[in-house]
Amino acid sequence: MRVDDLQAQIERHRRELTGYCYRMLGSAFEADDAVQETMLRAWKAVDRFEGRSSLRAWLYRIATNVCLNALQGRRRRARPVDLTEPFTPGAGHVGDPTADDRWLGPVPDDHVLGTPSAGADPVEVAEARESIRLAFVAALQHLLPRQRAVLILREVLRWRAAEVADVLGTTVASVNSSLQRARARLAEVATAPTDVVSPLDPHQADLLDRYVRAFERYDLVLLASLLHTEATLSLPPYETWMRGPSDICDWYRGPGIGCQGSRLVPIVANGSPAYGQYRPGGPDRTFEPWAIQVVELVDGRIAALNCFLDVERLFPLFGLPPRLDRDGNPCPD
Repeated sequence: MRVDDLQAQIERHRRELTGYCYRMLGSAFEADDAVQETMLRAWKAVDRFEGRSSLRAWLYRIATNVCLNALQGRRRRARPVDLTEPFTPGAGHVGDPTADDRWLGPVPDDHVLGTPSAGADPVEVAEARESIRLAFVAALQHLLPRQRAVLILREVLRWRAAEVADVLGTTVASVNSSLQRARARLAEVATAPTDVVSPLDPHQADLLDRYVRAFERYDLVLLASLLHTEATLSLPPYETWMRGPSDICDWYRGPGIGCQGSRLVPIVANGSPAYGQYRPGGPDRTFEPWAIQVVELVDGRIAALNCFLDVERLFPLFGLPPRLDRDGNPCPD
């Protein structure tokens, strides 16, 4: 096979490798860096690829080594709800933002999964979305790095134990043992699943339409009626988070009052409905980027509002405009 043809085949694996590295590292930006490093290593060694294993397995072996090196000596990424007790609005200062490498970050679905084909199996589509759900990726971060790789390859990507052993340079017995320990640990830390979101579900569509209406009109009575009794609001890179409709709405009446008059632009992140939030206050009454909201649903209610405030990097990642005009339309560059 010509080197140019092999390089083109390598490039076709970029998206699935990004998904793998995202689950390993918990950051879309670190995943992109890891995949770029994987591609560079592969391209440099492409003339030495002998085909004893599949090209895909060879790339995953490189990507796994890149991720394992990146994870050496590093603390796990997490969500605020995994680290601290809930905050009560009015109880004091919310604190200062902390280092970016502490937090699990969101990722666009099409960055790691692609767009499902017209004939795609709905069960497989749902499983793929579940595998990048924020709570699941956060739970993965509790695993030792090699256990994490084994579980993703075996349980998410459905590789055979022998294939995983080849990628990790170990034995099938070692893979099976790591998988057993990873499953046990995951059972200890994993949260209850959220609702499977379908664009064709009229009840979910109505719930999300009402959420947008409530948020943009700042109708906190309506917002409270849409929230699950155990709903959470988190604001990374702050440790602060709230639980329950009352405290969430008190937050928006108090410290979060700057969100009044916001506009929401629909996107999709981590297998969930999401929005780019723009707050008023820009020049000429424009709207400025404020947060990526990832919305999780449980039992027909909103169970979590994950608001990520790293707008300088996240808004370009999701293809969102740098600001909106006074009518809520993208401003021309």
